[in-house]
Amino acid sequence: MALRVVRVDVGWCGLDVSGFDHKGVRGNGRCTVKFGRKRAGAGARLVPAVRCSSVVRTEEKSVGADVTRLERAVVERGFEVDTRVEGELKEGGFRSVRRTKLVATIGPSCCTYEQLEALASSGVNVARLNMCHGTHEWHREVIKNCRRLNAEKGYGIAVMIDTEGSEIHMGDLGGASSAKAEDGEEWCFTVRKFSGPLPAYTLPVNYEGFAEDVKAGDELVVDGGMVRFEVLEKVGPDVKCKCTDPGILLPCANLTVWRDGHMAREKSATLPTISSKDWVDIDFGILEGVDFIAVSFVKSSEVIKHLKSYVAARSPDRSIGVIAKIEDADSLRCLDDIIRVSDGVMVARGDLGAQMPLEQVPSVQEAIVDACRKLNKPVIVASQLLESMIEYPTPTRAEVADVSNAVRQKADALMLSGESAMGLHPQKAIEVLRGVSLRMEHWSREEGHSETTSLPEISKSETGRTSEQICNSAAQIANKLGADAIFVYTRRGYMASLLSRNRPDCPIFAFTESSHEMRRMDLQWGVVPFQFAFRKDLESNLLQSVSLLKANGMVKPGNLVVAVSDVSSSSQSAGILQSIQVHVVS
Repeated sequence: MALRVVRVDVGWCGLDVSGFDHKGVRGNGRCTVKFGRKRAGAGARLVPAVRCSSVVRTEEKSVGADVTRLERAVVERGFEVDTRVEGELKEGGFRSVRRTKLVATIGPSCCTYEQLEALASSGVNVARLNMCHGTHEWHREVIKNCRRLNAEKGYGIAVMIDTEGSEIHMGDLGGASSAKAEDGEEWCFTVRKFSGPLPAYTLPVNYEGFAEDVKAGDELVVDGGMVRFEVLEKVGPDVKCKCTDPGILLPCANLTVWRDGHMAREKSATLPTISSKDWVDIDFGILEGVDFIAVSFVKSSEVIKHLKSYVAARSPDRSIGVIAKIEDADSLRCLDDIIRVSDGVMVARGDLGAQMPLEQVPSVQEAIVDACRKLNKPVIVASQLLESMIEYPTPTRAEVADVSNAVRQKADALMLSGESAMGLHPQKAIEVLRGVSLRMEHWSREEGHSETTSLPEISKSETGRTSEQICNSAAQIANKLGADAIFVYTRRGYMASLLSRNRPDCPIFAFTESSHEMRRMDLQWGVVPFQFAFRKDLESNLLQSVSLLKANGMVKPGNLVVAVSDVSSSSQSAGILQSIQVHVVS
């Protein structure tokens, strides 16, 4: 297959790509933008080098060459991708791929192999296990089912465990899935342990010092305001309360104490972020090979650093992403520091709403999403997205608007909690998220809502700055040309994350040799992970991947692809820098 290769000049400020407009390229064209370093005194900055070269011709290598070290499926086809995504690509092409990722909390409503398959086929990217509920045996079975789905059906579901944290929670409701508190009813909150059934109107609390912290007249707020109680009196380990705002009580619901219009922070404020139970759960997650660990009520960056060091020591051959949950005022005070050291962030709006005025939550959400984008960390918007679908088969219009707003903010992922874990319609809830996401993404592209967010430079090393500027420029080129996709060849996913940070109009196809990194990238906006055996250089990788995808009906003649890579060959010298290639499939 003959190729036309042209190197063109580009301006650094205000990238000029008019010389290779999509419509002006004929056949299987490729444009290469080389990057070099221009030094002025002691400083240095990245600028596109000015070079022109003659047309070069090359022959496409045979499919299947140099395929080693990968699973059998990859050896047979040369690549692997989520089976649902493959179907979407074959049916609708590159731009039909959803950019916003979906996280589903797994519970009694969706824990069997068949139920998980239904969620996967509807668009779930990450399965979340809430360690507040269930036994390790139950969670192990869910993880086993997810891995089995990936192996047998070709899905790419990643697994996340979410720790309980040391904040005050209600305990289990004696095996009941919920309880109803009516206005004026008297209930007892207690730290006592019960070997048998719970007495009527009794709610266990996980914090031993609970009775010491509260006072008569305090307000107890359950699950961010789902139910409210007034403290009447304390009797030993028991706290007698009257329901003032009726509602549904759920197992392990968050519990906050308010006094004189402010949240009371007594001894509970000194509780460790990671409890002894959490460490046991973290060890379980490491042993089971999960992809992400979410940490509740993170108060400082030191907590994340400590956990990442612990995980690295316990799992030296396999990195596990650590997700910081932003749930209280302590997290917000050192937000940027927490984001920088984390592998991702979750906006836990339910608990945030319990610890600040409700009207502040939307602006705080937007600020967190924006900060994560600028610092190049994936962000998950969670809590009460489709709360009504726990009971009803359709959401409220307000819920749809809420989901749409998160998609317009270009959050990396949306998460369902009770809607999927214990709701009556888990698959329908996922389908609603998927449908709203697709529609809002399409509308944004149709209306030409181009990205205007100013992205600060985040890399400290020269190599990092080079990769960062190449990815910024590749995204600009892809948008200017109306490219169908950006192909990135990456070992650790870093360049894929840099491209995702730019939120380009087209999807990002990230090729990696590691099935683990493939699942890790499934949390990043716009990234479609592929498992693929690398060749010696970008040119060979591009030729082979296009050929394989075309042979499997996932690429069509005329598709325009922008390609970058952080995979270098041993033969390359230190002075050879990366390039951006523009390729049209013939």
